[in-house]
Amino acid sequence: MLAGVSTCRSRAWRNGVEVAADFPLADLDHWLAEPNILVWLDLVQPEPDVLASLAGELGFDPLAVEDAVSPRERPKASWHPNHLFLTCYSTRLEPPADGGVAGLEVGRVSAFVLGNALITVRPGERVDMDGVLARWVDDGLLDRGVAALVHGLLDHLVDGHFETIEAMDDQLEDLEDLLFDPAIKTRTIQQRVFALRKALVELRRVVLPMREVVTSVMRFRSDGRQTLSGELDGHFNDLYDHVIRAAEWTESLRDMVSSVFETNLSLQDARLNEVMKKLAAWAAIIAVPTAVTGWFGQNLPYPGFGAVSGLLQSVVLMLLGTVGLYILFRKVDWL
Repeated sequence: MLAGVSTCRSRAWRNGVEVAADFPLADLDHWLAEPNILVWLDLVQPEPDVLASLAGELGFDPLAVEDAVSPRERPKASWHPNHLFLTCYSTRLEPPADGGVAGLEVGRVSAFVLGNALITVRPGERVDMDGVLARWVDDGLLDRGVAALVHGLLDHLVDGHFETIEAMDDQLEDLEDLLFDPAIKTRTIQQRVFALRKALVELRRVVLPMREVVTSVMRFRSDGRQTLSGELDGHFNDLYDHVIRAAEWTESLRDMVSSVFETNLSLQDARLNEVMKKLAAWAAIIAVPTAVTGWFGQNLPYPGFGAVSGLLQSVVLMLLGTVGLYILFRKVDWL
Protein backbone atom coordinates (compact mmCIF):
# COMPACT_ATOMS: atom_id res chain seq x y z
CA MET A 1 0.00 0.00 0.00
CA LEU A 2 2.48 2.62 1.23
CA ALA A 3 6.15 2.64 2.12
CA GLY A 4 8.46 5.12 3.78
CA VAL A 5 7.72 6.58 7.20
CA SER A 6 9.94 7.54 10.15
CA THR A 7 8.56 4.93 12.54
CA CYS A 8 5.70 2.52 11.95
CA ARG A 9 4.25 0.06 14.46
CA SER A 10 1.26 -2.15 13.91
CA ARG A 11 -0.81 -4.93 15.42
CA ALA A 12 -3.69 -7.09 14.23
CA TRP A 13 -6.05 -9.05 16.48
CA ARG A 14 -8.76 -11.57 15.66
CA ASN A 15 -11.35 -11.99 18.40
CA GLY A 16 -8.94 -10.51 20.92
CA VAL A 17 -6.01 -12.76 19.93
CA GLU A 18 -2.95 -11.21 18.28
CA VAL A 19 -2.40 -12.57 14.77
CA ALA A 20 0.17 -10.11 13.41
CA ALA A 21 2.73 -7.71 14.83
CA ASP A 22 4.69 -4.92 13.15
CA PHE A 23 3.52 -5.85 9.70
CA PRO A 24 4.66 -3.49 6.92
CA LEU A 25 2.57 -0.53 5.97
CA ALA A 26 2.01 -2.08 2.55
CA ASP A 27 0.02 -4.91 4.19
CA LEU A 28 -2.49 -2.59 5.83
CA ASP A 29 -5.06 -3.10 3.04
CA HIS A 30 -4.86 -6.86 3.47
CA TRP A 31 -5.56 -6.75 7.20
CA LEU A 32 -8.32 -4.17 6.90
CA ALA A 33 -10.10 -6.44 4.41
CA GLU A 34 -9.93 -9.49 6.68
CA PRO A 35 -13.16 -10.33 8.56
CA ASN A 36 -13.22 -10.06 12.37
CA ILE A 37 -9.85 -8.32 12.41
CA LEU A 38 -8.97 -5.36 14.62
CA VAL A 39 -6.02 -3.27 13.41
CA TRP A 40 -3.79 -0.71 15.05
CA LEU A 41 -1.29 1.36 13.04
CA ASP A 42 1.03 3.90 14.66
CA LEU A 43 2.92 6.48 12.57
CA VAL A 44 5.62 8.69 14.08
CA GLN A 45 6.61 11.80 12.13
CA PRO A 46 5.10 10.58 8.85
CA GLU A 47 6.12 12.31 5.66
CA PRO A 48 3.36 14.59 4.30
CA ASP A 49 3.01 12.59 1.09
CA VAL A 50 2.72 9.32 3.04
CA LEU A 51 -0.02 10.71 5.27
CA ALA A 52 -1.77 12.26 2.28
CA SER A 53 -1.74 8.96 0.40
CA LEU A 54 -3.01 7.09 3.45
CA ALA A 55 -5.76 9.66 3.93
CA GLY A 56 -6.78 9.36 0.31
CA GLU A 57 -7.01 5.57 0.37
CA LEU A 58 -8.86 5.39 3.70
CA GLY A 59 -11.08 8.41 3.07
CA PHE A 60 -9.86 10.66 5.88
CA ASP A 61 -11.26 14.17 5.95
CA PRO A 62 -8.64 16.73 4.79
CA LEU A 63 -9.42 18.96 7.78
CA ALA A 64 -8.74 16.07 10.17
CA VAL A 65 -5.45 15.32 8.40
CA GLU A 66 -4.49 18.97 8.73
CA ASP A 67 -5.33 18.92 12.45
CA ALA A 68 -3.20 15.78 12.91
CA VAL A 69 -0.03 17.58 11.81
CA SER A 70 -0.76 21.12 13.04
CA PRO A 71 1.62 22.00 15.88
CA ARG A 72 -0.75 23.65 18.37
CA GLU A 73 -4.09 21.87 18.22
CA ARG A 74 -6.13 21.68 21.42
CA PRO A 75 -7.52 18.33 22.63
CA LYS A 76 -10.61 17.62 20.57
CA ALA A 77 -12.91 14.96 19.14
CA SER A 78 -14.71 15.48 15.83
CA TRP A 79 -16.95 13.27 13.75
CA HIS A 80 -16.43 12.94 10.00
CA PRO A 81 -18.45 10.96 7.45
CA ASN A 82 -16.56 7.69 7.80
CA HIS A 83 -14.29 8.10 10.81
CA LEU A 84 -13.85 9.69 14.21
CA PHE A 85 -10.86 11.97 14.78
CA LEU A 86 -9.20 12.53 18.19
CA THR A 87 -6.34 14.69 19.40
CA CYS A 88 -5.09 14.20 22.96
CA TYR A 89 -1.96 14.83 25.02
CA SER A 90 0.10 12.90 27.52
CA THR A 91 1.81 14.62 30.43
CA ARG A 92 4.87 13.85 32.55
CA LEU A 93 6.52 15.90 35.26
CA GLU A 94 10.25 16.13 34.57
CA PRO A 95 12.66 15.65 37.50
CA PRO A 96 13.52 18.97 39.19
CA ALA A 97 16.92 20.47 38.44
CA ASP A 98 19.10 21.97 41.20
CA GLY A 99 16.34 21.72 43.79
CA GLY A 100 13.89 23.71 41.69
CA VAL A 101 10.38 22.90 40.52
CA ALA A 102 9.98 20.15 37.94
CA GLY A 103 8.97 21.12 34.42
CA LEU A 104 6.05 19.70 32.46
CA GLU A 105 6.66 17.50 29.42
CA VAL A 106 3.70 17.19 27.03
CA GLY A 107 3.33 14.63 24.25
CA ARG A 108 0.72 14.61 21.52
CA VAL A 109 -1.16 11.82 19.74
CA SER A 110 -3.85 12.10 17.09
CA ALA A 111 -6.07 9.18 16.15
CA PHE A 112 -8.30 8.25 13.22
CA VAL A 113 -10.96 5.77 14.36
CA LEU A 114 -12.40 3.50 11.66
CA GLY A 115 -14.88 0.68 11.98
CA ASN A 116 -12.17 -1.93 12.63
CA ALA A 117 -8.97 0.09 12.92
CA LEU A 118 -7.23 2.77 14.94
CA ILE A 119 -4.61 4.86 13.13
CA THR A 120 -2.47 6.96 15.50
CA VAL A 121 -0.19 9.77 14.36
CA ARG A 122 2.47 11.26 16.63
CA PRO A 123 5.00 14.08 16.09
CA GLY A 124 7.50 12.38 18.43
CA GLU A 125 8.09 9.64 20.97
CA ARG A 126 6.83 11.47 24.06
CA VAL A 127 3.59 9.50 24.20
CA ASP A 128 4.30 6.07 25.68
CA MET A 129 2.61 3.79 23.19
CA ASP A 130 4.22 0.76 24.83
CA GLY A 131 2.15 1.59 27.90
CA VAL A 132 -0.96 1.98 25.75
CA LEU A 133 -0.34 -1.38 24.07
CA ALA A 134 0.14 -3.02 27.47
CA ARG A 135 -3.12 -1.43 28.64
CA TRP A 136 -4.99 -2.92 25.67
CA VAL A 137 -3.64 -6.38 26.42
CA ASP A 138 -4.19 -6.18 30.19
CA ASP A 139 -7.76 -4.91 29.85
CA GLY A 140 -8.77 -7.99 27.87
CA LEU A 141 -11.33 -6.03 25.88
CA LEU A 142 -9.88 -6.37 22.40
CA ASP A 143 -12.67 -8.70 21.35
CA ARG A 144 -15.07 -5.74 21.78
CA GLY A 145 -13.77 -3.98 18.68
CA VAL A 146 -12.20 -0.60 18.05
CA ALA A 147 -13.99 0.93 21.06
CA ALA A 148 -11.56 -1.03 23.26
CA LEU A 149 -8.62 0.65 21.53
CA VAL A 150 -10.14 4.10 21.95
CA HIS A 151 -10.98 3.47 25.59
CA GLY A 152 -7.52 2.05 26.38
CA LEU A 153 -5.77 4.99 24.73
CA LEU A 154 -7.84 7.62 26.54
CA ASP A 155 -7.69 5.75 29.85
CA HIS A 156 -3.88 5.53 29.67
CA LEU A 157 -3.60 9.26 28.95
CA VAL A 158 -5.97 10.19 31.79
CA ASP A 159 -4.04 7.98 34.23
CA GLY A 160 -0.91 9.86 33.18
CA HIS A 161 -2.70 13.12 33.92
CA PHE A 162 -3.47 11.85 37.42
CA GLU A 163 0.18 10.94 38.01
CA THR A 164 1.29 14.40 36.88
CA ILE A 165 -1.31 16.15 39.03
CA GLU A 166 -0.32 14.09 42.07
CA ALA A 167 3.37 14.85 41.53
CA MET A 168 2.57 18.55 41.14
CA ASP A 169 0.51 18.40 44.35
CA ASP A 170 3.57 17.02 46.16
CA GLN A 171 5.66 19.87 44.75
CA LEU A 172 3.10 22.34 46.04
CA GLU A 173 3.15 20.82 49.54
CA ASP A 174 6.94 21.14 49.63
CA LEU A 175 6.59 24.75 48.57
CA GLU A 176 4.07 25.41 51.35
CA ASP A 177 6.58 24.07 53.89
CA LEU A 178 9.20 26.48 52.59
CA LEU A 179 6.98 29.52 53.12
CA PHE A 180 7.60 29.63 56.86
CA ASP A 181 11.20 28.45 56.76
CA PRO A 182 13.40 31.41 57.78
CA ALA A 183 16.40 29.85 56.03
CA ILE A 184 14.78 30.03 52.57
CA LYS A 185 15.23 33.23 50.62
CA THR A 186 12.15 34.98 49.28
CA ARG A 187 13.59 35.02 45.76
CA THR A 188 13.85 31.22 45.76
CA ILE A 189 10.20 30.86 46.73
CA GLN A 190 9.14 33.36 44.07
CA GLN A 191 11.02 31.45 41.37
CA ARG A 192 9.46 28.16 42.40
CA VAL A 193 5.95 29.61 42.56
CA PHE A 194 6.36 31.12 39.09
CA ALA A 195 7.66 27.83 37.63
CA LEU A 196 4.80 25.89 39.23
CA ARG A 197 2.17 28.33 37.97
CA LYS A 198 3.64 28.12 34.46
CA ALA A 199 3.54 24.30 34.50
CA LEU A 200 0.00 24.33 35.90
CA VAL A 201 -1.25 26.65 33.14
CA GLU A 202 0.08 24.23 30.52
CA LEU A 203 -1.40 21.27 32.39
CA ARG A 204 -4.85 22.90 32.48
CA ARG A 205 -4.76 23.36 28.71
CA VAL A 206 -4.35 19.61 28.36
CA VAL A 207 -6.55 18.25 31.15
CA LEU A 208 -9.66 20.44 31.06
CA PRO A 209 -10.59 19.86 27.37
CA MET A 210 -10.54 16.10 27.97
CA ARG A 211 -14.06 16.45 29.38
CA GLU A 212 -15.23 17.56 25.95
CA VAL A 213 -13.28 14.77 24.24
CA VAL A 214 -14.79 11.96 26.31
CA THR A 215 -18.24 13.58 26.23
CA SER A 216 -18.05 13.83 22.43
CA VAL A 217 -17.05 10.18 22.09
CA MET A 218 -19.96 9.14 24.31
CA ARG A 219 -22.33 11.44 22.41
CA PHE A 220 -21.28 9.99 19.07
CA ARG A 221 -22.18 6.57 20.41
CA SER A 222 -25.57 7.68 21.76
CA ASP A 223 -26.35 9.31 18.42
CA GLY A 224 -26.18 5.90 16.77
CA ARG A 225 -22.76 6.22 15.14
CA GLN A 226 -21.53 2.78 14.17
CA THR A 227 -17.81 3.44 14.54
CA LEU A 228 -17.85 2.63 18.28
CA SER A 229 -19.63 -0.31 19.84
CA GLY A 230 -21.94 0.32 22.76
CA GLU A 231 -20.64 -2.67 24.72
CA LEU A 232 -18.16 -0.48 26.60
CA ASP A 233 -20.53 2.28 27.65
CA GLY A 234 -19.90 1.46 31.31
CA HIS A 235 -16.16 1.74 30.80
CA PHE A 236 -16.54 5.10 29.09
CA ASN A 237 -18.76 6.33 31.93
CA ASP A 238 -16.03 5.36 34.39
CA LEU A 239 -13.46 7.10 32.19
CA TYR A 240 -15.58 10.25 32.18
CA ASP A 241 -15.69 10.17 35.99
CA HIS A 242 -11.88 10.01 36.05
CA VAL A 243 -11.67 12.95 33.67
CA ILE A 244 -13.97 15.04 35.87
CA ARG A 245 -11.89 14.20 38.95
CA ALA A 246 -8.68 15.18 37.15
CA ALA A 247 -10.21 18.48 36.05
CA GLU A 248 -11.47 19.28 39.57
CA TRP A 249 -8.11 18.40 41.10
CA THR A 250 -6.36 20.64 38.58
CA GLU A 251 -8.66 23.52 39.44
CA SER A 252 -7.99 23.02 43.16
CA LEU A 253 -4.25 23.10 42.46
CA ARG A 254 -4.74 26.41 40.69
CA ASP A 255 -6.46 27.83 43.77
CA MET A 256 -3.73 26.48 46.03
CA VAL A 257 -0.95 27.99 43.92
CA SER A 258 -2.73 31.34 44.03
CA SER A 259 -3.04 30.97 47.80
CA VAL A 260 0.68 30.22 48.14
CA PHE A 261 1.50 33.25 45.99
CA GLU A 262 -0.72 35.55 48.05
CA THR A 263 0.58 34.10 51.33
CA ASN A 264 4.13 34.73 50.20
CA LEU A 265 3.27 38.37 49.50
CA SER A 266 1.60 38.69 52.91
CA LEU A 267 4.63 37.19 54.63
CA GLN A 268 6.88 39.65 52.81
CA ASP A 269 4.70 42.54 54.04
CA ALA A 270 4.82 41.14 57.57
CA ARG A 271 8.61 40.82 57.44
CA LEU A 272 8.86 44.37 56.12
CA ASN A 273 6.74 45.62 59.00
CA GLU A 274 9.03 43.80 61.45
CA VAL A 275 12.07 45.41 59.89
CA MET A 276 10.46 48.86 59.99
CA LYS A 277 9.56 48.43 63.66
CA LYS A 278 13.11 47.42 64.50
CA LEU A 279 14.54 50.36 62.57
CA ALA A 280 12.17 52.79 64.28
CA ALA A 281 13.02 51.36 67.70
CA TRP A 282 16.77 51.60 67.17
CA ALA A 283 16.40 55.10 65.75
CA ALA A 284 14.56 56.16 68.92
CA ILE A 285 17.22 54.56 71.11
CA ILE A 286 20.06 56.23 69.22
CA ALA A 287 18.26 59.57 69.41
CA VAL A 288 18.59 59.69 73.22
CA PRO A 289 22.41 59.81 73.45
CA THR A 290 22.47 62.02 70.39
CA ALA A 291 20.18 64.53 72.10
CA VAL A 292 22.08 64.39 75.38
CA THR A 293 25.52 64.76 73.84
CA GLY A 294 24.24 67.47 71.55
CA TRP A 295 22.84 69.40 74.51
CA PHE A 296 25.88 69.03 76.71
CA GLY A 297 28.16 69.74 73.80
CA GLN A 298 26.89 73.34 73.47
CA ASN A 299 29.23 76.16 74.54
CA LEU A 300 26.83 77.27 77.25
CA PRO A 301 27.13 77.07 81.02
CA TYR A 302 24.99 74.29 82.54
CA PRO A 303 24.91 72.48 85.89
CA GLY A 304 28.20 70.65 86.08
CA PHE A 305 29.71 72.57 83.18
CA GLY A 306 33.46 72.04 83.13
CA ALA A 307 33.20 69.60 86.05
CA VAL A 308 33.20 65.83 86.50
CA SER A 309 29.63 65.96 87.81
CA GLY A 310 28.44 67.25 84.44
CA LEU A 311 30.05 64.31 82.68
CA LEU A 312 28.46 61.87 85.12
CA GLN A 313 25.11 63.59 84.66
CA SER A 314 25.26 63.21 80.87
CA VAL A 315 26.31 59.56 81.09
CA VAL A 316 23.47 58.76 83.51
CA LEU A 317 20.91 60.48 81.26
CA MET A 318 22.11 58.54 78.21
CA LEU A 319 22.08 55.22 80.03
CA LEU A 320 18.63 55.79 81.54
CA GLY A 321 17.09 56.91 78.25
CA THR A 322 18.70 54.19 76.15
CA VAL A 323 18.03 51.32 78.54
CA GLY A 324 14.53 52.57 79.26
CA LEU A 325 13.61 52.69 75.56
CA TYR A 326 15.19 49.29 74.95
CA ILE A 327 13.13 47.74 77.75
CA LEU A 328 10.00 49.46 76.48
CA PHE A 329 10.47 48.28 72.88
CA ARG A 330 11.22 44.74 74.02
CA LYS A 331 8.04 44.79 76.10
CA VAL A 332 5.90 45.80 73.09
CA ASP A 333 7.74 43.28 70.86
CA TRP A 334 9.37 45.85 68.60
CA LEU A 335 12.80 44.37 69.21
